[in-house]
Amino acid sequence: MGVMSGPYVIRGAVSLPEAELMWRFSRSSGPGGQHVNTSDSQVELRFDLAATESLPEVWKERALERLANRLVNGVVSVRSSEHRSQWRNRETAVVRLTALLAEATAPPPKPRVKRKIPRGINERRLREKKQRGDTKRGRSGRDW
Repeated sequence: MGVMSGPYVIRGAVSLPEAELMWRFSRSSGPGGQHVNTSDSQVELRFDLAATESLPEVWKERALERLANRLVNGVVSVRSSEHRSQWRNRETAVVRLTALLAEATAPPPKPRVKRKIPRGINERRLREKKQRGDTKRGRSGRDW
């Protein structure tokens, strides 16, 4: 899977520039056996959302608002340690970050248009309810 080489597409023509990504590697608590004690396979990927120029202004505002509880000084960070190899953890971290940003920058859903229910339909529904209630009432044998 040669996905690693740069630009990481968020949506459409907008992508994350490699230069704005900050990587940090450390010992992982994930899988790896004895190998885990000697290699820095955990990956932390940080992206400065507040200072970036690569996102359109509208997207940036949307993302800052929606990810407010995940940001530390305007920086969003993603951590990955579920694979043994650092390379696969890097891949996972990038995929997570792009997915997170794609979701955070998505346009808001269209407002729901309230439609008027025709009166006939409502009356029929109530009539059927009443009929059903009468049927059930008729089943209790108290008027015998």
